[in-house]
Amino acid sequence: MNIQPYKNSKRIIIEPGEYYVSSNQEVISTLLGSCVAACLYDPVRGVTGMNHFLLAYRSRQDPYLKLNSEAGRYGVHAMELLIHSMVLRGAKKRHLKAKCFGGGDVLSIAESSWENRGIGDVNVDFIHKYLKSEKIPLISSSLGGRHGRNIHFMGHDFSVFMKKINSGVEHQVQLEEKKYWKKVLQSMK
Repeated sequence: MNIQPYKNSKRIIIEPGEYYVSSNQEVISTLLGSCVAACLYDPVRGVTGMNHFLLAYRSRQDPYLKLNSEAGRYGVHAMELLIHSMVLRGAKKRHLKAKCFGGGDVLSIAESSWENRGIGDVNVDFIHKYLKSEKIPLISSSLGGRHGRNIHFMGHDFSVFMKKINSGVEHQVQLEEKKYWKKVLQSMK
């Protein structure tokens, strides 16, 4: 997590596996490829939060996806951590609304254990099913596709500014995602 000044407030940049909750008028930002970020907010209590998860599920048949790491990297745990932290800040679960982003197929990796679907596709399916099962309305989203996204969640009015990553920057995102996956896989040995 990186904290930077922003106007009369601050901007919090979260990385994969992280989440942030606030009741202040801060900006929460992240850069997404195949990962998904859920931006949740309680408009009644003024509590906002964002997570950034890598994978929908912790384990699959393929060792490529068996990561021994922080719970926040996996969809269900990331969502539970975020919601729990928001409730501790005063949010009411019945008031929560969601805006979700990411799940782009920037690495073009299809997993046979997921019916030849990419990681981003599985993450997108997960977030839709999770929100539906928890009765949290999805107000807006930009999910799937073949591009990365830069997300800025505004705490003062719950708006989200999203910019699709251009091809020059997208190549850098691909390299960073590949480097991250390589690092995770090496740590498992």
